[in-house]
Amino acid sequence: MKGGPAVGGGHAVVRPRSAVAALVAAATLGLVTGRFVLPPPSGASAPATPDGSVPAPGTSASGSPTGATGATGATGATGPVTTANLLEPAAFGPDLDTGRIHVTDRFGDGAYANAACSGEKTLTQTLGGPGAHFRGLMTGPRTSPEDPTRSADHDGQVAREVAAAAQSPSLAQNFADRLLLEEVPCQEAAPGHWVYGRTTTVRLAPDVTASWMGSYQGSLNTTRTAPEGKEPCGGIAVLRSGNHYAVLEVDACLGTAAMDRVVRTALSQL
Repeated sequence: MKGGPAVGGGHAVVRPRSAVAALVAAATLGLVTGRFVLPPPSGASAPATPDGSVPAPGTSASGSPTGATGATGATGATGPVTTANLLEPAAFGPDLDTGRIHVTDRFGDGAYANAACSGEKTLTQTLGGPGAHFRGLMTGPRTSPEDPTRSADHDGQVAREVAAAAQSPSLAQNFADRLLLEEVPCQEAAPGHWVYGRTTTVRLAPDVTASWMGSYQGSLNTTRTAPEGKEPCGGIAVLRSGNHYAVLEVDACLGTAAMDRVVRTALSQL
């Protein structure tokens, strides 16, 4: 995707029996050292914790996610993803003028987030799966000739979501974990470079969860990591509901409360 943040915002074959072990080892090592190793794509997954989930960055050894909330009675999605599962402009009110937000959709493959700090890839390159639904939310009708879900104007992108369905909830969890690990290297960067903040996890039900990181402009990065006590300016989220999974990149300069609200809305919609 884009080579850097907009106005200070963030913008970015393992054998079946060993795939999850590699993923868990990577996450566990990362919790100790602050560095994560992403396993190559796999087509299978298995429970790595008592509740069947693989701990994600920002998750304690006991499986309790940082900043997580309790279940609300929501149930995980089943079946294919449709455009009805994607985020709508209304989710950005009252922070933005939702009447000015244009929506474009496409189905296929492509870059799903700005992971330049870890190597930008397409969804198929990372997961080896079929195509996905791409949705762009922009403040103007002019789109990129290469991808209609991207704004032709750098500052015109509000958000971009990529969502797809896996063959099973466990495989969707595996995909979501790996997509999140793709973004983890962006939590550390040279001073002066934009950086993602710590991971916050939202849980609406055992199989309806999202993990998001706020984005911080380079002027706030003086220690190679995001500053404590400062508000982010947009960010990125990885979502999973049943057998659905998605990546949501928010280019609009939203703070913590607004990002949390948008992520929850996207998760409930997915």
